[in-house]
Amino acid sequence: MGPLAGLKVVELAGIGPGPFCAMLLSDMGAEVLRVDRTQPSGLGVTRPAKFDLLNRGRRSIAVDLKHKQGIETVMRLVEKADALIEPFRPGVAERLGVGPEDCLKRNPKLIYARMTGWGQDGPLAHAAGHDLNYISISGALNAIGPADAPVPPLNLVGDFGGGALYMAFGIMCGVWEAQRSGKGQVVDVSMVEGAAALATGFYGMMAAGIWQDKRAVNILDGGAHFYGVYETKDGRHVSLGAIEGKFYDLMLDKLGIPKEGLPKQFDRAQWPAMRKRIADVVKTKTQEEWRTIMEGTDVCFAPVLSFLEAPNHPHNKARGSFVEVEGVVQPGPAPKFSRTKPKVQRPPSNPGQHTDEALRDWGFAAGDIAELKKQGAIGWQSSEAAD
Repeated sequence: MGPLAGLKVVELAGIGPGPFCAMLLSDMGAEVLRVDRTQPSGLGVTRPAKFDLLNRGRRSIAVDLKHKQGIETVMRLVEKADALIEPFRPGVAERLGVGPEDCLKRNPKLIYARMTGWGQDGPLAHAAGHDLNYISISGALNAIGPADAPVPPLNLVGDFGGGALYMAFGIMCGVWEAQRSGKGQVVDVSMVEGAAALATGFYGMMAAGIWQDKRAVNILDGGAHFYGVYETKDGRHVSLGAIEGKFYDLMLDKLGIPKEGLPKQFDRAQWPAMRKRIADVVKTKTQEEWRTIMEGTDVCFAPVLSFLEAPNHPHNKARGSFVEVEGVVQPGPAPKFSRTKPKVQRPPSNPGQHTDEALRDWGFAAGDIAELKKQGAIGWQSSEAAD
């Protein structure tokens, strides 16, 4: 029983940050019911359901949101929910009849969380976009990458960091407040604003004049020789992050570089020359040899591991940081709790796999479900259909 046991959430199916937010809530014990389409959406890459890890932990029902009784089905679920996740472009939910005003009429305590890239209003609100575009105008992308050009940091900064995490945070803030006021509200999640918020500290350093508006010249962007990634003899990489003086001294000692005659650590003019010197040293040994010398010390060191390697690192194995569900290795729920233990509630579902059982559990009578099927308002799919 995770810390969110008892929380009930309706998730209108989408891609990327919406599902990841729903996964986070489910991992923490919430009952999240995913409302999928009755026909394949064509979104994303087709794959067996068990590999669609962002959909883990929750049941799926298939509902036709263009059918009057399909909308009524969602509304009956909303009446019993604490929160709803809505992933559409601004105005789409209202046109379908599942917008905030519609839902809050049926459940005045509902937290209606909306996920978009640009936000619900503003000049770009109705334009298409993806993570890369959103983090571009947040300022974050311009700071990431080598000197010659920014580099897309996967979709970790916009979709997942600036989107899903802020939506989960917003939902829980709303639920907390609703418990006291008895009133629900709308949470407007903008990935632009979330990504910008993640960079708050850097905006502060910029204002203070200790961060340059350039890439690869600052302490944390690869400019500093003591905070960066270096190639090893075997073509692998290691990361060094010895910012503090005592850690820096230890790093030099482990590298075998005498401190005498070296420039001061924060002499920025000497950073390029020192980076080359360290790079030459690191290149003399393999990643494994450097692990033997540095791992577990206060050098602030770690080998750069791939997605295939990370689950097998001894530290990750000792903490159970990764789990295996139906033969698929994946990151486990995070963070950890001492008493209310989070867990993956179930493997990812096929769209509509649990239509009958989930609707029954949410208060629908068998006759109602049969009639909704007859009308084409809901659908279902066998658990083997996508495998």
